[in-house]
Amino acid sequence: MYLQEAKEEYTRALRLGQKEYKERSMAGKDPYPVVLDEILGDTSQESVQIVPLTEIPVEQIVGIKSRGRISAFTQGFLPLLEADSEFAAKWVNLCAAHLSEGIRDPILCFEYLGNFYVQEGNKRLSVLKYFGAARIPSVVHRILPAPSQEPRIRAYYEFLEFYKSAGIYEVQFRRPGDYAKLLASLGKEPGEEWTDREKKTFTAYFQYFKEAFFAQGGDELDMRPEDALLLFLEVYPFRDLGRLSGGELKKLLSGLWDDLVTMSQEEPVKVLTEPSEQGKGVLGRLISSVPDHLEVAFIHQRNPSSSVWTKGHDDGRIHLEQVLPGRVTVRSYFDADTQEQAEELLDLAVLEGAQVVFTTTPQLSRATLKAAVKYPKVRFLNCSADTPFSSVRSYYCREFEGKFITGAIAGAIAKTDRVGYVGSYPILGVPASINAFALGAQMTNPRVKVELRWSCQPGNPTQEFIDKGIRVISNRDIPTPGSFYLHGGEYGTYLVEDSGKLTPLASPCYQWGRFYENVVRSILSGAWENKGEPKAVNYWWGLNSSVIDVRLAKTLPNGVAALAEMLRKGLQMGLLDPFRRYIVAQDGSVKNEGERSLTPDAILRMDWLCENVEGRIPEFEEVLPMSQALVRELGVHRDRVPKEKEEGLL
Repeated sequence: MYLQEAKEEYTRALRLGQKEYKERSMAGKDPYPVVLDEILGDTSQESVQIVPLTEIPVEQIVGIKSRGRISAFTQGFLPLLEADSEFAAKWVNLCAAHLSEGIRDPILCFEYLGNFYVQEGNKRLSVLKYFGAARIPSVVHRILPAPSQEPRIRAYYEFLEFYKSAGIYEVQFRRPGDYAKLLASLGKEPGEEWTDREKKTFTAYFQYFKEAFFAQGGDELDMRPEDALLLFLEVYPFRDLGRLSGGELKKLLSGLWDDLVTMSQEEPVKVLTEPSEQGKGVLGRLISSVPDHLEVAFIHQRNPSSSVWTKGHDDGRIHLEQVLPGRVTVRSYFDADTQEQAEELLDLAVLEGAQVVFTTTPQLSRATLKAAVKYPKVRFLNCSADTPFSSVRSYYCREFEGKFITGAIAGAIAKTDRVGYVGSYPILGVPASINAFALGAQMTNPRVKVELRWSCQPGNPTQEFIDKGIRVISNRDIPTPGSFYLHGGEYGTYLVEDSGKLTPLASPCYQWGRFYENVVRSILSGAWENKGEPKAVNYWWGLNSSVIDVRLAKTLPNGVAALAEMLRKGLQMGLLDPFRRYIVAQDGSVKNEGERSLTPDAILRMDWLCENVEGRIPEFEEVLPMSQALVRELGVHRDRVPKEKEEGLL
C-alpha cells in the first residue's frame, strides 16, 4: 500500500524537480546543490568540532559536502533521475518508510558559517524536505573558519558562544554585537542557559515573524529575518509575537517597512552637511500640501533649570517662536527621563496636534522611533548622530570645527607646551573634536602635547591638570552664546592664573535655534520631502550653517583673536579643512597623507587619537554609571557595548 503511494509521490517530486531545474537554468542560476569543498577550496581550517546529535533547520541545509552524485538533485534537493533508476527505487523505499513509520535515522552534515552541507543521507533529506519537514536529526561536523577581524567571522564566533547556552541554529547574524543585542532584548544574560521551553518559544515566535517578514516582501531586501527582528525589538517587546494576529503583525511590519528598506541598503544614511535652499516655489506650494502653519513640539529629558543641555535647546525654541511669529505654535514637554515617560509625552504631543516633533537627546531615540512608526504622518527628529532610520531624522553639530579654533588658541597661549583637554563622553564625534583641537594646537605650537582626561570617569580632571602644572585647559562647551556661561565657571578653554582664577579664552557654542528655524522653514517651503527610495537623513551642520559658533573672550590677546577670526572665516567659507593635512595617529599609522579630505562618516566614526594626544578612549565599563546610557546609544565602540537588558520576555 505504502509502496504504491510512494511511487506516486516520487513522480510528483520528479516533476517539481524538473520544474525547479528548468526555472533556475533559465534564470542563469546553478540548478544543483552547492558543494562545500568548492567553497572551502584550499583554505586551511583551524579545526573541526563534532556537535552531538541535534535537530537542525532544514531550510539551512543548502548543499552537499563533496560533488559526488550532484546531478541527482536540484538545489532544493528535489529528485532529478528517472523513475526507473536505482536512485529512484531507493528514494521510493525511503518514502514508503516515512509514510508507514517515519524516517528516524539521522543524517550526517558538515556545518560552515551557519549553513549545512550533507555528507550522508541526502535521499533521506530529499524525502523529508519534500514532505515539508522543518527540522531533521543530524550529526554535525562543524568546520571552524580561521579567526580574523572580518565582521562575518567575528559574528560567527559570537554565534558559537550564543549556541553554547541557547542551542539554536536558526539565528545567524552577520554583524558583530547583534547576538548581544538579541539576548538583551529577550532579557537574557550572555552565557545564561536556555530552558527547553524558552528554546521552543523563541523558535516558534521567530518562525512566525519570518513568515510575516517574507509575506511582506522580505525576500526582496538585502537583509535576513533576524536583522529585521532586531529592528522590530527596538519598538515592540518579543512577547508581542505570541499575542499578535497575522494581520496585526503584518500591520506593524508595514509601519516599519521603510526603515527595513533603508537598513538593507549599502549606504542607508544620507548625511546633509548644510541646509537645503530648495523649495517648491509659489506655484508648487499652491498645488501641494505644504502647510502655512505648523504645530511644533519639543520633548526633553530633564528641564532648563536642571540641565544646561536642555536650556540650550529651549533657547532654540524661543528663537524659533521669535523668527516665525504666527507661522508656528510651539509646545514643550519636559522630564522625559524614562522610556515610559518619553512614550507618554510623545503620545500627548501628537494628541495635542504636533505635526513636527523634536526630541533633544540621543537617549530618546528609541521612544522617538516607536512614535514615528505609530504616527507616520508626523515628522520626527532626534538630536543624535548616525541613526539609520528613515522614520526619524537625526541632527547634530560639527563640534570639531569649533574645537579646531579653540585648539589653535590654546596652543598659542600655553607657555609649557602642554594643554589639558577634558573629554565629555566616548561617543561618535568626540574623538574628532579631540583630534581637531590637537591639530589646531599643533598648528600654533608644533611642540604641544594635549593631555586627555574624561569627565565621565571618576576624579577631578581640572584639578589633576592644575596639580601637574598645566595652565591651559579645554573643558565642556558653553550651551548658548550667552556670556554668562563663558565667564561663569569651568566652561570652554580657559587659562588658570597663578592665583587660581580661571580666565576664559574661547568656547564653541551651540545655536540650536538656527537649526530649528531652518528645518521648520524647509517644511513650510516644501523642501523637506525625501523623494525616491527611503533614506535615513542625518543633519550634520557646522560653522557655515551658523548652528555652531565660537565665542571669544574679550580678554583674548588681539593677535590671537585675529587668528581665531581668520580660522572661523576659513571654515565658514569652506576654504579650511582641519583634517586635510598629514596626520599620524598614536600607534604610528598615517591617517591622512594630506592630499584628501576625510568623509563625514570617517570623521564621525573616528576611534583613534592623534600622536600629540596623551590619553585614550575609555571603554564602556570604565565610564561612570550615569554616563553609560549615552555611551550605550552613541558610543564609539557601541558594537561592543552590551544592550540594556529588557525584562524577561521568553
